[in-house]
Amino acid sequence: MPAYYLENFGCRATQADGGAIEAELLGAGLSRHEAATLADVAVLNTCTVTASADSDARAAIRRIHRENPECKIMVTGCYAQRAPAEIAALPGVTWVVGNSHKSLVAKIAAASFVSDSNARNFVSLDQLRNLSLDDSRMLVGDIFAHTELLAAPVFESLEQSQRTRPNLKVQDGCNNRCSFCVIPFVRGHNRSLALESVLREVDALVTAGYREIVISGINLGRWGRDFATPTRFENLLRSILEQTSIERVRISSVEPMDWSEELIDLVAGSPRICKHAHIPLQSGSDRVLRMMHRRYRPWHYAERIEKIRAAMPDAAIGADVMVGFPGETEELFEESRDFIENLPLTYLHVFTYSSRPGTAAAAMPGHVPVQVARQRNEILRELIAKKNLAFRESFVGKRLEAITLHSRNDGFTESLTNNFVKLRISGTHAANQLLVAELVAITGGCALFGCHHCYCAKRL
Repeated sequence: MPAYYLENFGCRATQADGGAIEAELLGAGLSRHEAATLADVAVLNTCTVTASADSDARAAIRRIHRENPECKIMVTGCYAQRAPAEIAALPGVTWVVGNSHKSLVAKIAAASFVSDSNARNFVSLDQLRNLSLDDSRMLVGDIFAHTELLAAPVFESLEQSQRTRPNLKVQDGCNNRCSFCVIPFVRGHNRSLALESVLREVDALVTAGYREIVISGINLGRWGRDFATPTRFENLLRSILEQTSIERVRISSVEPMDWSEELIDLVAGSPRICKHAHIPLQSGSDRVLRMMHRRYRPWHYAERIEKIRAAMPDAAIGADVMVGFPGETEELFEESRDFIENLPLTYLHVFTYSSRPGTAAAAMPGHVPVQVARQRNEILRELIAKKNLAFRESFVGKRLEAITLHSRNDGFTESLTNNFVKLRISGTHAANQLLVAELVAITGGCALFGCHHCYCAKRL
């Protein structure tokens, strides 16, 4: 039986795409290997949001080709959509499949092993003829003509998936045109998964044993706006609460203009929706936001954050912030830093600006020296570390609900609270359990997303 290796890069939506690809690869009769050295085909599902993301993908291609020269390498995802010829020229790359044709990844992989009976059953002879790639081995089309949406997979069992909190991607694409962002050009227009399909996926995840799911998308707050009869993201959440029995729903990133009064009230009022809001900011400077072509002003953003904090005093509130955008002077950076300091944020994802080919910002004057941008990055990281420490300290001695992730060899179980705090709960506990824990001490950790040692806690 041919074996595949799958590696995902980037955001939750990309991770969800990877899950859907993996389900199709398994359905095509391929087996999974954790190491590329043992695989017949390697699928790299890439990101291209920064130059660093592109570099990570190229490094993975070189590593796989060096360690397993016979392995067929398929590169898909956002980088593949943006620069297919650049990727196809790399040694070891067999296919480049853009987001425009991502739904065909498993079929193409299976077609290369047509001697396998399962692959033959999965891909008909007509499909094989239609899947012939051109001489450059690239299959990339007009992303703005793309209408399909890969949904997150529904796993047969919790043990089989090895995940506690699966992502369910319900939206793809973006109609915004932020001057720094290449994503609309590699993901296409806004498109939403039909409500009945979302509910069916949630029900299947509940049946499979999951307790918490993460609702994700490229521009999640725009879910439903593309339907013949437009609807809103709040209606999706309300339908999930009313028509499924999922115990915990976590919302991934939602733009500030989509945090309506109704959405804030719904999240605050439902015990089944996690008290966690991630709201991209990018800059606290009005001038920089205008150059970025963002659709809100600092006062609007601050108003939303304050309303969320008032409605959910214990909520984790995070933001994406970019430093070093072209034209960001020292004065404008300080304006942004002061704005962030005065907001009740609990964590940040701080990014250094990366010029993306074809974007408006790439041609703007006033590019900030890399070293200066890195210094600004560090300043914001130090600022949010203090705010995050104060947030964590406020919960010592309190009880919070947490879902267990996995046990460690040191006698603790890593867990995640409703309000996005990582715990080390004493004792060994099975994954996917909802527990109440008393937070007894801060044991270290950082202020950034993905912190592994925020608290030492005990189960009650």
